[in-house]
Amino acid sequence: MSKALPWIYLVLAALGAFLPWQANLEFMQASATGGFDLAGFIADANITAASRSLSRDLLIAASAFSIWIVFEGRRLQVKGWRLTLLACVTVSFACGGPLFLYLRERRLNELNTDASEMSPENPSA
Repeated sequence: MSKALPWIYLVLAALGAFLPWQANLEFMQASATGGFDLAGFIADANITAASRSLSRDLLIAASAFSIWIVFEGRRLQVKGWRLTLLACVTVSFACGGPLFLYLRERRLNELNTDASEMSPENPSA
């Protein structure tokens, strides 16, 4: 497994936190209330066919990926998988998804290390 892959996922998680929230802050500044207007946000996300397509695409992908996070997180006993779901909802899916992939990759590396230490070819085991 690539040692760089987990770090790529972590960088994507950081970008996934920063970039969507940069746009959210711009939206809040432009809002008449000066806060986060959920109804206005949903309305803006559905103004054009292109924005509706992206919104629906994100909804389907995020739903499927969230279900996978639950099952994969339990199956591999990934530490912190529940926090990634919280990040998906409170920060952004673009943050929580790559964050889970980072944690999963670390867990897989940990399992591979444990397996190689216990293998018959390893004389120190």
